[in-house]
Amino acid sequence: MTQPELSSATLDLLTRIAGALERLAPPAVPTPDFEAADAFVWHTDPIRFEPVPRVNRVEMDLLQGIDRVRDQLVENTERFARGLPANNALLWGARGMGKSSLVKASHAAINRSLAEDGARLKLVEIHREDIETLPALMGLVRGSHHRFIVFCDDLSFDSDDTSYKSLKAVLEGGIEGRPDNVIFYATSNRRHLLPRDMMDNERSTAINPGEAVEEKVSLSDRFGLWLGFHKCSQDEYLAMVAAYVDHHGIPATEEEWRPKALEWATTRGARSGRTAYQFVQDLAGRLGVALKAA
Repeated sequence: MTQPELSSATLDLLTRIAGALERLAPPAVPTPDFEAADAFVWHTDPIRFEPVPRVNRVEMDLLQGIDRVRDQLVENTERFARGLPANNALLWGARGMGKSSLVKASHAAINRSLAEDGARLKLVEIHREDIETLPALMGLVRGSHHRFIVFCDDLSFDSDDTSYKSLKAVLEGGIEGRPDNVIFYATSNRRHLLPRDMMDNERSTAINPGEAVEEKVSLSDRFGLWLGFHKCSQDEYLAMVAAYVDHHGIPATEEEWRPKALEWATTRGARSGRTAYQFVQDLAGRLGVALKAA
């Protein structure tokens, strides 16, 4: 029995329906090319790993006053890069003391040390607002032969934010858990990542306040390595400035730049690595000296 032919109107209608369904379907996720760079930024619209040919970073020897935490993070990162057990790391504490700079410097230092082995450690930055897509990111890197540091800078959660549950599940609590080839590093000004008023509110409204607060605090427990960064002393601040002046070859003696550096910190009400670098930028600009690229 022959099939009846469709009228042109019916064919046109079916074509339009098929086109509409195709537009509604999510676009196929392209296969990531992790050979394109050593660092990437994770984007979600559309989903992709954006290669970063040149990372904005500071040389390791310019990070002054954080020797203990520097050594701990580098050791942890090196173990991970070599396929040995290592912990997720939370770098928390004072602003401007080199938390994110240390993550990027450690990545670069480890890659230099592994150059002879031909191995490359990949750094992937995920933005705070994209934390809910972390499971999708993990799924795309899980089968890769590369090893990845997934890095979130300035991670914290507001009172009405529930995306922290996705992070908890991915780090350790989910069925799949964290892939063996992935480690998660985060920086935050808060040790527990959640605001104090959020915890206080949970205590006052929950049937069992202790359990409610424990769920919030347990997010930080997913990080096996806690590295604290504290405000620096005046001597440490001046040592930071001296290191930058020497590194960039700025033609100024300590007698010339020291009082200006102290005044700079005083007017900003803070001494930190960021303040030191901002002063050196100003000093180099006034002296007509270009700063060296990292």
